[in-house]
Amino acid sequence: MLAVFGMPGEIEAKAERSDTRSPLKYNRTRAWSTFTSPERHAMYKAFVFVVTTWLVTAVASQTTISAEPALPPAQFEATDWPWWRGPDRNGIAAADQTPPLKWSQTENVLWKAHVPGRGHGSVTVVGDQTFLATADEQADKQLVLCFDRNTGKELWRTVVHDGGIERKGNAKASQASTTIACDGERLFVNFLNKGAAYTTALSRGGEQIWQTKISDYVVHQGYGSSPAIYESLVIVSADNKRNGGGAIAGLHRETGKVVWRQERPATPNYPSPIILKAAGRDQVFLTGCDLVSSFAPLTGEKLWEIEGATTECVTSTVTDGNIIMTSGGYPKNHMAAVRADGSGEVVWENNVRVYVPSMLLHEGTLYGVTDAGVAMCWEAATGKELWKGRLGGTFSSSPVMAGEHIFVVNEAGEGFVFKADSSQFELVAENQLGNEVFATPTICASRIYMRVAEQQGDIRQEMLYCIGK
Repeated sequence: MLAVFGMPGEIEAKAERSDTRSPLKYNRTRAWSTFTSPERHAMYKAFVFVVTTWLVTAVASQTTISAEPALPPAQFEATDWPWWRGPDRNGIAAADQTPPLKWSQTENVLWKAHVPGRGHGSVTVVGDQTFLATADEQADKQLVLCFDRNTGKELWRTVVHDGGIERKGNAKASQASTTIACDGERLFVNFLNKGAAYTTALSRGGEQIWQTKISDYVVHQGYGSSPAIYESLVIVSADNKRNGGGAIAGLHRETGKVVWRQERPATPNYPSPIILKAAGRDQVFLTGCDLVSSFAPLTGEKLWEIEGATTECVTSTVTDGNIIMTSGGYPKNHMAAVRADGSGEVVWENNVRVYVPSMLLHEGTLYGVTDAGVAMCWEAATGKELWKGRLGGTFSSSPVMAGEHIFVVNEAGEGFVFKADSSQFELVAENQLGNEVFATPTICASRIYMRVAEQQGDIRQEMLYCIGK
């Protein structure tokens, strides 16, 4: 680094300039020996200042990353579902399980539990516990709930925010749309409260450990970004239209300290940061704000960024290791495959509206469900449409793959199971549970955990169902 400045004796002043306020007068080429003592002294002081500033900055930036202790990786079993979209963050459950293909209020129900308030976040399952975020708007509280995995008994509930719930935005939005992430010791949850997005860490027993503000937040539709765990960090985001924009940040899991932070454009946008291995390295992907962006998980360095996607996105991207998928729905319907190596190459694109439900990519085949209720299948490498089949209804939750089947539920609680088969669309089962569903099912250890709302007379009651054999 020092070599770029040149040491005294090697300096050539090549800019033609004269400044009466300075003792230095620059000729086009001038050897060090021709400078007067005052000139040498001034130049040396400037040189020392620049080098010292660079060293201090370098040390400080390095300290930002290294000052916090390294932590062991997240601990969970193959039978757990520790965060949004599952262990591999792609919506694909372990293939060696056999969840029921049929269910209802009375069929294949192992247990059910009442859930206070309202929320769209999925169920997190680790060890003998299941976790949910919820918002009781009447009581003006945002909470985390914990249930026994085997019985459905509520073990504890913790109020994360008492007061301050935002009531603006889309009527479909909830004030608890985040899916909790668990590293085996701690829970991490995002909530929008009092005009800002916050990440809070709790112990497995429900005690609050820390709380960190991600960004001030101006509501457009709502907020639903979920935390992502990577090594010692929990990575969080809060894209929004406030003056100055939102942010994506890496927080230390143990302390909540901001290890790195990147400012984002001032546009509304809703995806969660998703960490995938693509083009030979781990990358954090965010789509939307009219950009496709990639960051280094540990440092926040922007690895690459291109104009693309659309302004408002919701889905979490998927990858085959070479390309990533982007999709969005406002102001235009948009799907595209983008090369993940930073080359900026858009491999293919179309105008199919897969705005809210995230997609699945498995063995070179891309599966998706449009918001309007059509299951579709494409060849991932080329974008060639292989088939489509109508399911019916409007979809906000995302499909989940388990073995040879894909499970998905529409907003009216109608659950569909179809084959994960690139050759043809084959609907296997249709089911009904509840009257309203926005949360994506969780599938682990051959059980399906479903968050649904039932209309009980004039009362809307959320329920957590555990479906199994």
